[in-house]
Amino acid sequence: MREEALEKKIKNLPKSPGVYQYYDKEGRLLYVGKAKNLANRVKSYWSFSPLRAASNLSLRITKMINETHSLEYIVVPSEHDALLLENSLIKQLNPKYNILLRDDKTYPYIYIDKLEPYPRFEITRKVIEAKGVEYFGPYSVGARDILDSVYELCKLVQKKSCLKGGKACLFYQIDKCLAPCEGSVTKERYDKEVEKAREYIKDKKKLLSELHAKMEFYAEELRFEEAATLRDRIEKIQRSTLHSEIDLASKENYDIFVVANDEKRATVVRVFMREGKIVSSDFETIATVENFDASEMLKRSILNLYAYKKPPIVAPILVNETIEDKESIEEFLRNEFGRKIPISQPKRGMKKKLVDLALLNAHEVLRQNATKQKNDILEELRELFGLSHLPRHIECFDNSHLSGKATVGAMVVWEGEGFSKERYRHYHLQAKDEYAQMKEILTRRAQSFDENPPPDLWVIDGGATLLKLAQEVVASSGANIDVVAIAKEKLAAKAHRAKGSAQDILHFGSSEYRLKPTDKRLQFLQRLRDEAHRFAIKFHRQTKLKLDKESELLKLHGISSAKVKRLIDYFGTFEAIKCAQFEEICTILNTKDAKIIKKLYQ
Repeated sequence: MREEALEKKIKNLPKSPGVYQYYDKEGRLLYVGKAKNLANRVKSYWSFSPLRAASNLSLRITKMINETHSLEYIVVPSEHDALLLENSLIKQLNPKYNILLRDDKTYPYIYIDKLEPYPRFEITRKVIEAKGVEYFGPYSVGARDILDSVYELCKLVQKKSCLKGGKACLFYQIDKCLAPCEGSVTKERYDKEVEKAREYIKDKKKLLSELHAKMEFYAEELRFEEAATLRDRIEKIQRSTLHSEIDLASKENYDIFVVANDEKRATVVRVFMREGKIVSSDFETIATVENFDASEMLKRSILNLYAYKKPPIVAPILVNETIEDKESIEEFLRNEFGRKIPISQPKRGMKKKLVDLALLNAHEVLRQNATKQKNDILEELRELFGLSHLPRHIECFDNSHLSGKATVGAMVVWEGEGFSKERYRHYHLQAKDEYAQMKEILTRRAQSFDENPPPDLWVIDGGATLLKLAQEVVASSGANIDVVAIAKEKLAAKAHRAKGSAQDILHFGSSEYRLKPTDKRLQFLQRLRDEAHRFAIKFHRQTKLKLDKESELLKLHGISSAKVKRLIDYFGTFEAIKCAQFEEICTILNTKDAKIIKKLYQ
């Protein structure tokens, strides 16, 4: 029956551009792909009579086809739209057999507007459309340190506001500015200082040499804090790029993407070369499980860099592997940027040396990762529960309140080998009971999958009921996320949280797992839960303190506690009360009180 329905759907696909999605018998998304011609592309996976995987497929794709139970598709106007939709759906849904790269950040650039009378250098992550603007970068790290160093070594206008003052300030007195604000320098002399700064930005060796000399001077003068600041800055600038003796003897630009892998991990290294010099590099590492494909990893990395933002400098792309969709990506880049941006796999010469340099660093990343054992616990969790992904990216949730007041939710993130605190999130909640509060947190998180891709695993502080709730939210979002719930052991009807002895119960699917308190898998999940609890409590206390202060302020002006409660029940937060219209407040309180509140917050 399954074969008949699936075969009929495959044979009736339109010959249009679009995106196709394979699902398993449980309705979980296996794969998202794009096609210039849906009928031809999807049929290439299959042999008919009987329906089975085509004989020329890789082992990975054959396994995926054997798991496929149903197919859905979306028709779009062009292959360009299909490429964008495919990339967006992979980010939102994290299918089992696609590769999800989470690092789609924008890189900062240093820029200068040379048409300004006395220009200064700034940092931007966006393209500034203006004549006379020159860009330097991109920088994976160290952009701010390079800029601070330039202002340390060059007598430029130090702050945007300096020119508005009309007279020399402290920076002129300490010999860090030429004081163009009061005409103490000619345009030609200032331009020489700008050119000196440009050389420092373009030549890191020269910049680092000057910083070392200044650091030693500060140390000799016993100005140790200033010397330490420069030492830290030097280290960060040095980390921003690969060391290379390669000299192109030209001023060419290249963006270099390479992938390397071992049995457990794969890494993509990105190197940016500008005017014949490597300006920065970075990398991202994922687990090499059954869904690994070097070509797709390169494709995702290129699209993440270019698909949703336009960098000010776009260079020819060098890769170390054949990319299956190279022509469609090149066409996409041509449409986006209005010119051809070739993708090539060099076999000899200086370009090959650049790719080899990036590969050397990729293998070094893998070597360093191989010496670390922290991911073993993630492998053990995958085996214990039979997870669909190695859970390198985990999100854990908790909520906190005091008698229904200052109700907040918290999400903490484990990424790779540790907590990623910059990815933590907290939520102000409106729901009254704990079940509804968790539903609100998870739903709001799911609604942000298009901006912040879903994790491999959710860990919920709760039992089977909250596990089912989380599974329903995941199912409604369409994302591929495993869910584990950790319920506190009950002793005399009270939660038992004693470290080292709490026999908490783990819930996954329809099963319960009771591990020994000494089991490292249980301790790892307890650590996640306790961190979420700590973060939720911290935010609750901050929120409660702020609410108390705001409530006292209103009480001092004659607004009673009961009226404050009515306001909060209606508007949710004090910020919403501050922004509310006078007429809206009048629907809750009388006109006199509304006038007091608007006057207080105006």
